[in-house]
Amino acid sequence: MASKRVGILTAGGDSPGLNAAIRGFGKAAIGYHGMELIGFRDGVTGLVENRTIDLGGSALSGILTVGGTILGTSRDKVHKFPTDEGPVDMVPRVVENYEKNNLDALVMLGGGGTAKNAMRLVKAGLNVIHLPKTIDNDIAETDTSFGFATAMEIATEAIDRVHSTAHSHHRIILTEIMGHRAGWLTLGAGVAGGADIILIPEIPYTVESVAETIRRRTEQGSTFSVVAVAEGARDAEDTADYEAARLLVKNSKDPDARAAARKHLKHVEDNQREHTFKLARELEASTGLEARVTILGYVQRGGSPSAADRELATRIGSAAADLVAEGVSGVMVAARGQGTAPVPLEDVAGRVKLVPTDHDWVAAARKVGTGFGD
Repeated sequence: MASKRVGILTAGGDSPGLNAAIRGFGKAAIGYHGMELIGFRDGVTGLVENRTIDLGGSALSGILTVGGTILGTSRDKVHKFPTDEGPVDMVPRVVENYEKNNLDALVMLGGGGTAKNAMRLVKAGLNVIHLPKTIDNDIAETDTSFGFATAMEIATEAIDRVHSTAHSHHRIILTEIMGHRAGWLTLGAGVAGGADIILIPEIPYTVESVAETIRRRTEQGSTFSVVAVAEGARDAEDTADYEAARLLVKNSKDPDARAAARKHLKHVEDNQREHTFKLARELEASTGLEARVTILGYVQRGGSPSAADRELATRIGSAAADLVAEGVSGVMVAARGQGTAPVPLEDVAGRVKLVPTDHDWVAAARKVGTGFGD
């Protein structure tokens, strides 16, 4: 039987562990299953433009500990690919390139957007497997995703470090952590770093409740407070406004109403960029303490992956190679305890894993006195 020929790409935002997963899949596919492997440059862009790289020989050596992705990445969508004439459906082009390269399967590493791209290609008849990557940990049907553990360590260290400055200067320090819709990263780092207050998108807060927690700490002798803030956290009023507009976009049959709601959503999201600074000013006014903001930004996505992410990426990557060898496709390789499981892509694409408000991490944080602003 002829050896299988497989393509692989990385899409969406870069993340620690991408190279480890490429290596995990590639070494198992080539060395254990005898497959041929090519990479597509810059995610969906390379898939559409048929820009490839041979991943045989020594290409996979020395990349386990390297951050980023040797293949490059992009956020382009297969059905709305940007061109000078506007967005174009490039699924037929991708199918053509898949066949031109004599592929038996395509492995796509990425987050929620990549899962949706993968699902579109599955519907077009291609054999696709998705590997879950995101620092947000918001991909449905998997215990975790590679990139999350490393980012949580980085955010935790940042919270550790701002404690000394907050204590020395008797200040409120707000540390903004990535996470537009899901608060896993802020919650995990906040718990691990001992933040006094954790604000996440799933638990709307009020400024008064946050300020009251800080004032109570002052009365008890603490002259500082550290607040872990998800970039997507909103107060209760803004949350209600945002969710109403989002539901209108989703459910309204009036095109004018949907257009107005989309415009309003964009306005709310644009204003969100200054959210943490606005909150800092409001807390200064309410508590009388100086407040400072630290935004971690892309630091959370960079650098060498942690041991946990290297192990996870290797486990998921090698499991994907086994599935390709078995002829399985149309699935995401999910982390399940210390193992893996194939999950149908239709159960993943378009879904987001949010923090349950009664999650054990939330309950534990509340029991040790952490405030959530609710």
